Amino acid sequence: MSILVYTENWDGKFKKLSFELVSYAAALAKESNTTVTALSIGNVAEDELKKLGDYGADKILNVKNEKFTETLDNRALAKAVANAVEAEDAHVAVFSHNNLGKAIAPRVAVKLDAGLVSGVVALPVSHDPCTLKKKVFTNKAFAYVEVLTDKKVITLAQNSYELVKTENKAVIEDFDPKVDESEFTTVVKETNKITGKVLLTDAEVVVSGGRGMKGPENWGMIEELAELLGGATACSRPVADEGWRPHSEHVGQTGKIIAPNVYFALGISGAIQHLGGVSSSKVIVAVNKDPEAPIFEAADYGIVGDVFKVLPQLIEAVKEMKSH
Repeated sequence: MSILVYTENWDGKFKKLSFELVSYAAALAKESNTTVTALSIGNVAEDELKKLGDYGADKILNVKNEKFTETLDNRALAKAVANAVEAEDAHVAVFSHNNLGKAIAPRVAVKLDAGLVSGVVALPVSHDPCTLKKKVFTNKAFAYVEVLTDKKVITLAQNSYELVKTENKAVIEDFDPKVDESEFTTVVKETNKITGKVLLTDAEVVVSGGRGMKGPENWGMIEELAELLGGATACSRPVADEGWRPHSEHVGQTGKIIAPNVYFALGISGAIQHLGGVSSSKVIVAVNKDPEAPIFEAADYGIVGDVFKVLPQLIEAVKEMKSH
């Protein structure tokens, strides 16, 4: 028996998201008196694979078949993960609660006849029966879900578990999931990658603007603060709808769901749809001239003031801090 973690890599490199999953699985394995197997699919160097062992992976299954990364076919990926679960006799499979995890985990659950709990935010509050805590109602409440099946599939909400380093005893093994060519039905005709920018979904700091910024010509300050902090830029839906910013930067229930360490909401009122996409942020900093703006109910730090006066002061404060 073991716990299997599906780890994602970006161009052969793991990011915090994957290490967080392994740390969570390692803590769960300790409570269950079992081991952790990390599954890596793609062209990843051995020294990079070994990093998973720093966070508690006992075994690392390395799938080198480039067909998976060339096609990005969710059906084929789900088959590969399910095969790994069965090969390792795993009783729990852990995924990230991001776009890929939410696409693959339900398929794996069906293949394994397993109970699925999505958006889990903590270790089980009980193991008999297995009871997991998750956010519901656009992250305004918690639910406790009992899973009664022998096998369980979990998607872990990003930034819900701290990274925990441990002694590295990981063993790397090549793994062939035996996925038939007929499973690869998706054809990728073209790939356009953003370069030179921090991806919004990967950013640990996000600086976001709303209609309070008054127009696209004022976005230079947003971009400057994001660059100083090594973060990404984002916007509310009205901003994207007005064409001030690309829809790829729209965060909220109808846009991207993000969970950075710090989220700056500048000139954003904080409609419930917007908060549903950013409320998992560890820290929310809001600037709005309306003291009754809903964003202040979710904010950890709030400044009631004109964003055009506050934002330049924030930029100068960061510059001064970085100069020391």
